[in-house]
Amino acid sequence: MSALLVPPSRVSPARNRGTVLRTITAETYRAFLASPDGAALGAGFLQCPSWGDVKEGWRAQLLGWGPDPEAGALTGVALVLLRQFPGTRKYFAYLPEGPVADWSDPDVDGWLGPLLQHLRSAGAFAVRIGPSPAYRRWDAARLKPLTGPGRRLGDVLASEVDPLGTAVAERLRARGWRRCGGDGTGGEGTGGDGDAQPRHVFHVPLAGRTTEDLWSGLNQEWRRNVRRARKEGVEVVVGSTAELPEFYRLLGITERRDGFRLGRSLAYYERQYAALNAEEPGRMKLYLARHRGEILAAHTMITAGRRAWYQTGASADHRREVRPSNALQWRMMQDALALGADVYDMRGVPSTLDPEERAYGLLRWKLGTGGQVVETLGEWEKPLDGSANHALYRAFQAYLNRR
Repeated sequence: MSALLVPPSRVSPARNRGTVLRTITAETYRAFLASPDGAALGAGFLQCPSWGDVKEGWRAQLLGWGPDPEAGALTGVALVLLRQFPGTRKYFAYLPEGPVADWSDPDVDGWLGPLLQHLRSAGAFAVRIGPSPAYRRWDAARLKPLTGPGRRLGDVLASEVDPLGTAVAERLRARGWRRCGGDGTGGEGTGGDGDAQPRHVFHVPLAGRTTEDLWSGLNQEWRRNVRRARKEGVEVVVGSTAELPEFYRLLGITERRDGFRLGRSLAYYERQYAALNAEEPGRMKLYLARHRGEILAAHTMITAGRRAWYQTGASADHRREVRPSNALQWRMMQDALALGADVYDMRGVPSTLDPEERAYGLLRWKLGTGGQVVETLGEWEKPLDGSANHALYRAFQAYLNRR
């Protein structure tokens, strides 16, 4: 991974706590995430150092702040991806689902201010972040009977509103940050308009549960489909890099069938698989569902800390009646539980509750696991100080709108 080295003169001191911010090594970064203090912050895989090796066209930078970052005395870290704006020497800074910080700290300026100061000195004209606190949650049982024409998640009273998420949103607005997807529930996709990562995700809680608990949490249709797959002889195995081309072929079929396009190449998934597993063996796994010797479905799972993510799924158009995808997900949930994960994150879901909308099918399928829809705070952007940076930010937004 390339790291942007910052001279000592550019170290950014926090105002009140003797905290300094520096670039740090990947080893120091990982050691913090593995420590009790770091693990408590719940970093996702997008904030692991290896993610910087996955993203071509971006320069990766690892930052840490605390009493003595270089000695490993840290209170927070951030993977920053920097993308150069064409024709300039300026960068757009992106912290996917980061920074990894204590968002409950009322002195948010104590670490956020130095972070912005550092990025400005590194040539960034604007910053996008993805705060980790949740905003609202809806239990599957609450949503199922409330579907209907034109209905959306925002029309349903949430099962829970996270006070920390509300407080963080207010603090960011007060400091000039703009929520990229707006404050509504977003469009038909899996995030708010302008969010790179899904605004609404689906969580299956695992902490304190047994396999029997998970099974009883599935609705009748899911249990019937898992039993059908077993009866039909669907075999679920963990594959390797050798099966990635078949996964990619099935992904193309899935995109055409379901009317979406991720825009990823086979090389992207090969790079992702290699980078994540080089950082920690088994971090990314490829699960395959075989029937009569043929791979009918393939799903990827990523683990980091005490969380597991179902990242990408692909399946064939034929023999769907043997329910290979249900078999895969049931195996992946069980494996996530066995690994000690507290949450199985099924990633993005649409905000629509209208059964007539095509996107609703994805939400309906995930609701069958008995988990929760979680609205994250989404992504937030801010141009950095200076009239030139503000002008470049406006130009950058116009550039993105034309793409």
